Amino acid sequence: MAGDSKSTESIRLRGHRGGVIAMHRAFAHYRLGPINLLTAFSLFLFFSAIWVLLLPRLCRFWSDLLAFGLRFLPLHARLEIVSHHFRFLHLETPTLRMDPALPDFGIWFGSCAATLLLFAATFLLSRKLLPIAYLLRAVLAVQATALIYFLLSPSRFPHTPESYLEALLTSGIGIITIVPLLFALTYYIFDFGLLRKAFLTSLTMAHLSLFLPVQVLLQALVLQKSVLFMPLLYIIFGIPLEVLLIVAFYSWGMTWSFRSTRSLESRL
Repeated sequence: MAGDSKSTESIRLRGHRGGVIAMHRAFAHYRLGPINLLTAFSLFLFFSAIWVLLLPRLCRFWSDLLAFGLRFLPLHARLEIVSHHFRFLHLETPTLRMDPALPDFGIWFGSCAATLLLFAATFLLSRKLLPIAYLLRAVLAVQATALIYFLLSPSRFPHTPESYLEALLTSGIGIITIVPLLFALTYYIFDFGLLRKAFLTSLTMAHLSLFLPVQVLLQALVLQKSVLFMPLLYIIFGIPLEVLLIVAFYSWGMTWSFRSTRSLESRL
């Protein structure tokens, strides 16, 4: 019986080609000790406090950046400031105001033709690009539902570019706010060293802070043509895009060498 259990255990640790399945590097170096816990909690408090202190100034920077975009981009909108009052924080976030434009026949037909052509083109991709083909089909399916909706009842669409862009900015602020908490639970617990943890958090929050107003401007340029594209912008290119950016930075940070590995290499 003991021999059978050892044989079963050895088979469980081997792949279908007979090779040994090694433990993932993250779990191999996972040490949830008091130092890592203290570091995670301290970094979370530090970056959360810095973010709250800098957020009012960042909102003013966003206002200047949006005003700069309105000046040089072919965007017919006006900049307004919206006040938000919290218990200990007062924010004046910028937003863009524009009149909603329902799709006319030309925009609807052009979008429908482009959607059908792109959907047909996905079947021409090679098998190596099959994941990209499925991704494009999913994106086109979202646009197809918008086309059907605006064909049947365009006047009943409840959202406006103003409300959407304001929600996009405030949701983006919320996403950036929880970055320290996300990293505290999923990244700070690993032994990468204090400087690397702080660098990754700073870089992620700074990138998102610069990306958010650019995202608002680009989506406003699309929405001034028609609200037909709002579902696509919201489902594909809205908050999910910012979440993917956080995942990308996290994945990059997880490829860095652990502090224990670096110390061992220095000894060798």
